[in-house]
Amino acid sequence: MAIGALLLLAGCNTTPDSSKDADYGSSAPIGGEAGDGESEMRYVFGWGNLPLETADPRGGTTTGTPVTFAAPRKLPLDSIASAGSAFEKDRAAILSLAGDYRTSFHFLETMGLYEDHEPGRPYHSWATEEIRVIEDRGGFISLQHTLVMHFQMPDGSEMEPMVMKHWRQDWTYEDEDLHTFRGNGTWARDRRSSDEVAGMWSQAVWQVDDSPRYEAIGKWTHDGNRSAWAGENSWRPLPRREHSVRDDYGVMEGFHRIVITSKGWIHEQNNWKRVSGEGEAPRYRGHELGIDRYERIVSPSLDKANPYWDKAGAYWKEVRDAWNEVFSQRDRFSLRSKVDGRSQFEYHFEYAGKLEAGEAYDVEEGAKFARDTIQSFLTDSPEAAKY
Repeated sequence: MAIGALLLLAGCNTTPDSSKDADYGSSAPIGGEAGDGESEMRYVFGWGNLPLETADPRGGTTTGTPVTFAAPRKLPLDSIASAGSAFEKDRAAILSLAGDYRTSFHFLETMGLYEDHEPGRPYHSWATEEIRVIEDRGGFISLQHTLVMHFQMPDGSEMEPMVMKHWRQDWTYEDEDLHTFRGNGTWARDRRSSDEVAGMWSQAVWQVDDSPRYEAIGKWTHDGNRSAWAGENSWRPLPRREHSVRDDYGVMEGFHRIVITSKGWIHEQNNWKRVSGEGEAPRYRGHELGIDRYERIVSPSLDKANPYWDKAGAYWKEVRDAWNEVFSQRDRFSLRSKVDGRSQFEYHFEYAGKLEAGEAYDVEEGAKFARDTIQSFLTDSPEAAKY
């Protein structure tokens, strides 16, 4: 797969198509060309009426094949309702995040905190995505996301599914040893007391190349038919949808919440766009709201993820193990943006791509390549860092 296509998918820079269910509506973009007698403005929640070109979401231009959604489930989920303890209810909720999904991503900048701010275009994209449990040790659960994108061409034909490793989320019960983002491409150890984390779970989110993104502690609550996890206020690097178009701030500061629904789950975000990093007085550019919807599907099949993991899974385990070594050995580190003109994900994806194409895997060689690649991007200097 070409690097350009990987970059496109890594940012999920795509737009929705029509589907067998009504939620996705027409493939025509919101705020498209106005016909005779139509308004040149569109209503956008939080702003009111905006010019068409501003109301039209940015994202991409691809169209997916129709999807069939799974039947809604009764809440609370049987696995949560039947669990005998709060710990087991939490585990059931986390494990329920796995499955096959049609995912949609929606973001809206709600305000600006500088004089010349004007409303910008909202963001909307889609994906079809498999989430699998790759490790379950009771108090630790690792969920791997894999994009399996079914594209429909303008003539109505369908491409072969495009498979790409996506992000990963690790859940740790009563986690006392976190690594949190500090701005300027830097992460540092954050120790918590046992009293602080009692009954709580950390969620660590890793980028497509398994380098760190952010980690936050929070608590699952199960009230009647509502199961939700709410994270603490935390810092994150800019996502691709922002750092590909913005250079006026460097930290996403905010909290997020995950809620189990009858159709799947929802990831809500409440983000401040912070200019300054650690050790600097707070300065902000604005604020955004985000809603990511994970809706369970029964078709198209996402089984094409299986051959990829059968062939490349052993290498990605070496990458995870190498990062675990970094976290155990370093209290603080920064990441270079590029080495020899290439981003970290390019090296890992190229190596995994050879395995996907059928090259035999050498365990010692793979482990060495994973560790050497990661070490080459590590630095103690934020000035050389990634964001």
